[in-house]
Amino acid sequence: MSALSLRLPESLHRKVRELAEQEDVSINQFIATAVAEKMSALLTLDYLEQRAKRGSRAHFRSILRQVPDVPALPGDEWPVEGGAASNKRLQLARARPASKKPRRRRARPRS
Repeated sequence: MSALSLRLPESLHRKVRELAEQEDVSINQFIATAVAEKMSALLTLDYLEQRAKRGSRAHFRSILRQVPDVPALPGDEWPVEGGAASNKRLQLARARPASKKPRRRRARPRS
């Protein structure tokens, strides 16, 4: 394991101390877990972006055409709340093209 000197604003340090105490863990363990969770989220996003680049809309549609047109199983139905209006919102959301703008990366901190 390695040591890291970390400077935090007093207000953030106070909140970390409170939350670590509530979770019954050390401040080090709390921060290590928080960093691991953040890394996991960012790496998952990177992974999904890479997978999406390999995807093919034509291949996806060809697979969807193989799905039988049958009623949904009980419990798998679309929610009834809002009726057709909520379904319309869903269709509009699906129709919007995905943003082509690349995600901004934060500068790496100096070591």
